[in-house]
Amino acid sequence: MKNPQQELAEIKSMMERSTRFLSLSGLSGVLAGIYALIGGGIAWYWLYFPQSQWGDSSQLLNSSSLLPRLLLLAISILLLAVGTAWLLSKRKSKQKSQVFWNSASKRFIQALFIPVLVGGLFTFALIHESAFQLIPANLLIFYGLGLVAASNFTLGEIQKLGFFQLILGIMSAFFPDYGLWFWVSGFGILHVVYGALMYQKYDR
Repeated sequence: MKNPQQELAEIKSMMERSTRFLSLSGLSGVLAGIYALIGGGIAWYWLYFPQSQWGDSSQLLNSSSLLPRLLLLAISILLLAVGTAWLLSKRKSKQKSQVFWNSASKRFIQALFIPVLVGGLFTFALIHESAFQLIPANLLIFYGLGLVAASNFTLGEIQKLGFFQLILGIMSAFFPDYGLWFWVSGFGILHVVYGALMYQKYDR
């Protein structure tokens, strides 16, 4: 017969599987960070090369066709990151004999993507008003809010990642000339670090 502690542990595990999306892949976080780092490097090259500096790029964005290229780059990175997360998380759930698409995963996606979608729409409002310097802050803040909300339905580490994104977003709002640096730090470096930690803890 099973002892009470073992039975409680099994009951807790069953409850977590039914209420939390536990198939989130740490490796997908690492790859999303790498995509963002590459994209950030391309954006820096388009914006600042050969001056090799950070700074105000509003005039450049207003006076050239660079903005559509940057939007296409950002959308490509987003699609790559989401697609990679979907495929790797689905593979992880299959390896662990878990149901990938269930009520927990639906709640997780809803909690994450509602703020992200609102932030994306607000980005177009900023573009319309030529407030380009606030775009990185906007993206980081709404993404951070999405992560904090979604952490109720997945691994707890996601909440800490969300708080760090919020901090970087607020800092970017106060130092908009370095918005690209904050964007790269949040979407690139933090994703690689947290993805690696989650991979070590949950995927190996």
